Amino acid sequence: MNWVEIKVKTTTEAIEAVSNIFYEAGVAGVVIEDPKIYLRSQDSDRWDYLDIPEGLDFEVAQVTGYLVEDSSLAERTQVIRDRIRELPSYGLDIGKGEVALTTISEADWGSAWKKYYKPTHIGKNIVIKPSWEVYTPKAGEVVIELDPGMAFGTGTHETTMLCLEILEKYTKKDMTVIDVGCGSGILSIACGKLGAKQVLAIDKDENAVCIARENIRRNNLDTQIQAVKGDKLIDINTKADIIVANIIADVVIDLAKDAALYLQDNGIFIASGIIKDRKLSVIEALGKNGFDVIGQFEKGEWVALVSTQAPIGS
Repeated sequence: MNWVEIKVKTTTEAIEAVSNIFYEAGVAGVVIEDPKIYLRSQDSDRWDYLDIPEGLDFEVAQVTGYLVEDSSLAERTQVIRDRIRELPSYGLDIGKGEVALTTISEADWGSAWKKYYKPTHIGKNIVIKPSWEVYTPKAGEVVIELDPGMAFGTGTHETTMLCLEILEKYTKKDMTVIDVGCGSGILSIACGKLGAKQVLAIDKDENAVCIARENIRRNNLDTQIQAVKGDKLIDINTKADIIVANIIADVVIDLAKDAALYLQDNGIFIASGIIKDRKLSVIEALGKNGFDVIGQFEKGEWVALVSTQAPIGS
């Protein structure tokens, strides 16, 4: 069985939307190459841990993934092309928007996308360590061992970085957390490592749930984290101190209607995956549903919002 590498040349602004199109088309092993991340890291004392992929165009962001070469390939790639062409109608600059396909043998696929991932430092003490990499942690570091497989969440994208930095600040010992759209389980595992006693990781994709469970076991957090298949907060029967959703603006707006019902008193709602142009619409939706925004954080074109329930009568 062969695989087809599908690569889209686009902009930082459109990365999340293109990734979502990939995800819904069943694309595996999604890799994001955002040149703005590399450029901003150039003056950092951590520049040496970033491997710059050979031939990376610093003017173009790229989203790469893999599709099985089967009878549905032509249909799925055409759907991807059509949906990418539609993105400008939603106000997104997709840049070149070029889609390129390359056939890769099954023997080569397993290592094709892993070359992009190295141990990554995030926030004060968090380190994301790919399961195939060797890393010796320093004192005080919180090391998350991860194999993203065919799910989203490697820690390299700005929205994930924002969430990890915020969770590092807000997660306290013995808290309960709900992670909506858990992908690889990276945020859930971070919460477990930071002291949360119970984490519910939810994703609508069965494959993502399986990968999240594997990563949870890899980090010895089976007793603290449960990964389940589900759609947003539907049929959830628990309340949390923190709800985190690293998805897209439209889903966050929809979640705002229910999030308050699943938060403990003084609980917080962390929402990311929001492009700057959609920030005000998300803030408006949060306000309409009884939330006060208490923190706004930005990286590149992306925004994460931290909110809490407004006092009754405010």
